[in-house]
Amino acid sequence: ICLFFSSSEWMQLVTEQVFNPDLGLWLPSVNNQICMQINPACHVSCPDDHLIYFRFLGRIMGRALFDRQLIQGHMARYLYKHLLGWPITFDDLEAQDEEYYNNMKQFTRMSPDELSQLYLDFTVTEDYLGYHHTVELVPGGSRKEVTAENLTEYMVAILRYRMLERNKDQILELLLGFSDVIPEPFLAVFDPNELELTLCGLPSIDMDDWMSNTVLTGNLKKQPGKVIKWFWKIVRDEYDQEMKARLLQFATGTSGVPSKGFACLQGNDGNIKRFTIHGVDHLQYPYPRAHTCFNRIDLPNYPTKKELREKLKAALTMYSSRFDME
Repeated sequence: ICLFFSSSEWMQLVTEQVFNPDLGLWLPSVNNQICMQINPACHVSCPDDHLIYFRFLGRIMGRALFDRQLIQGHMARYLYKHLLGWPITFDDLEAQDEEYYNNMKQFTRMSPDELSQLYLDFTVTEDYLGYHHTVELVPGGSRKEVTAENLTEYMVAILRYRMLERNKDQILELLLGFSDVIPEPFLAVFDPNELELTLCGLPSIDMDDWMSNTVLTGNLKKQPGKVIKWFWKIVRDEYDQEMKARLLQFATGTSGVPSKGFACLQGNDGNIKRFTIHGVDHLQYPYPRAHTCFNRIDLPNYPTKKELREKLKAALTMYSSRFDME
C-alpha cells in the first residue's frame, strides 16, 4: 500500500509525533497543558538519539516557516524567544511555572535572618525517573550559602538554569536545526507571539463557545454591568482572528484551543480551568492583567467603552514585548 501526503500534511503528522509526550522528548507545560516544554529527562527516555530529534525538529520548523506551512505543536513561549534570540526574563519563568515563580518572590520579602534559616545554597535537586540528582548552579554551589547579599545572584542563577542550562544541549540543537534553514536577519520581523501564530496557524475560535464557557468573578460576579458587554462586543465585532488569538495568548499563554472547545480548557494542574474574567477597580489597576496559569484576565471597570478598547489593545501590545505596565 502506497500512501502519499502533501508536504503540509507530512509536516503536521511528523511534528505531532515528535511533540507526543509518549516519545519522551516533550512534556506539557506546568502552566498550560497545550504548551509543550522540553522533558529534562529526555536523555534518559531516549539516551541514544534525543539530540538528533531536536536538530531534526528545528529544521522542520525552519522549513515550515520558510514554506509557510503549519506544524502541530505549541511550545512554551520562552522557547520561541530562544529561536528569535530575545533575552529571557523572570516574566518568562512566571509564564512557565507561576507557582515556582511566586515561591521565589517570597525570598525577596524575607528578612536576612528568615532567609538564613532556610539553609539554602546554590544548588537545585532534579528528580529523573525517581533518581534524585543535585545540580550546582555555580561552581562550588553546594558550599555557597544564599544570603540577603547574594540573593539576586541566586535568583538569576535559578532563572538561567530553569530557562536554559537545564536543557542547554536540546535547545542548542533546536536552534542549530532552525538556523540551518532560516537566516537570522529574516527573524527580525517577528515577536514570539507572531512566530507561534505563523508556525501553528490562527486558531478557529468559536465566540459563542468562548463566551458561554467564561466565568465571571470579582466585582463582575454580582453586577456584570456594561464593562463585560463592551468587552465581548469589542472582541466579537472589532477583533479579527489574529487579534482574538493574541487575546487568547495573553490570557492562557498560547493560541491553542482545546479540541473539545473552551469547556475543556485546562489549568496548570491539568484540571479544567475555564476562561475567567475577574473584575477589578480601574483606579487600582489601570490596565488589564493576565494570570496564565488560571486562564484569567483581571479586567478593570472602565467608565467608557473607548477607554476599555484603548487599554485592552495596549495590554495586548505590551504583552508581545513583555513590558511591565505597573
